[in-house]
Amino acid sequence: MSGKNEHITMLHGAGGTVMHDLVKKCILKYFGGTSHAEIPLEALDDAAVVGDTVLKSDSHAVKPIFFPGGDIGRLSVSGTVNDISALGAEPYALACGFILEEGLALTDFERILASMKNTCSEAGVNIVTGDTKVVERGSLGGCVINVSGIGRRTHALEKNLQVVKRFRPSFKARWVLDSNLAEGDKIILTGTIGDHGIAVLSAQEGLNFGSNIKSDVKPLNRLIQHLLSEVGGIVSMKDPTRGGLADTLNELSEKSNIGILIQEKKIPIREDVQAACEMLGLDPLEIGNEGKMIIGIVKEKAQEALAFLRETEEGREAQVIGEVTREFAGVAMQTVVGGKRIVPRPVGDPIPRIC
Repeated sequence: MSGKNEHITMLHGAGGTVMHDLVKKCILKYFGGTSHAEIPLEALDDAAVVGDTVLKSDSHAVKPIFFPGGDIGRLSVSGTVNDISALGAEPYALACGFILEEGLALTDFERILASMKNTCSEAGVNIVTGDTKVVERGSLGGCVINVSGIGRRTHALEKNLQVVKRFRPSFKARWVLDSNLAEGDKIILTGTIGDHGIAVLSAQEGLNFGSNIKSDVKPLNRLIQHLLSEVGGIVSMKDPTRGGLADTLNELSEKSNIGILIQEKKIPIREDVQAACEMLGLDPLEIGNEGKMIIGIVKEKAQEALAFLRETEEGREAQVIGEVTREFAGVAMQTVVGGKRIVPRPVGDPIPRIC
């Protein structure tokens, strides 16, 4: 991984196998095994746990900084909030670091700041500290934003875990983790896939797909807390960002050491997004999303959770897309024509700089 003739490429930041290899073989070599966190770096979950506090840092370099349905400001707040929420925690304080490129219009910077403020209000969080740097004109694309955040345990999480233990008495985890899946659990996807990646691609390349495809970027923390409290039974959650549904399901499968079978006909996807993917030769399963969550839930609570989600704006197109199995390892898909095919972890997201 760190040979003399190797260099960082765009694939190293695109999710998928290349990025995961960089993290495992290079970054963990220096920082792995040094943490006393309950969920250490080696777990490679969406965030870490120290005591009863969840900690997350997320950087965003989307290009362009404004795209249909969102912007880098809304993306940076939503991304951090959603990663904290994926462990079952409630985000409540954020820190923000701006790296601004010389020449960025102040009106654009203020537009980003206003978007961040509105997204924070939507999520019920506040930016409490931060830092600003400026770099020379170049290829930065306007700005890069890092948002770090902390979250806390809630009564909703405790209620959720009690429900899990009712159906799985041996369950010991104190958080909602990637490694918690067990045979028989159902997999819920909260909405359509591919919207964000195709929206950003259309802005990058000036493409017009004859429709109004917009990013799905939004904070999901309030939805998640209500779902944990009012339904419960959730064991794993993860937002399918870089690498899309395919990468996220493979990560859950690998960490839980179990198979996942999904149903192609159950995967929600907009017709215009599907058409755009077909035209461009892209697999919608590998395209990143920013306002969706994959939920692993005990089978006894799956239909109740689905009904709850469909009554919300964020989850009105939710579907139970599959289940956890010990019949095989990895991820497979039952196709609409009746066969099964392996869903491999992608090399990387086919669209660069979407987050």
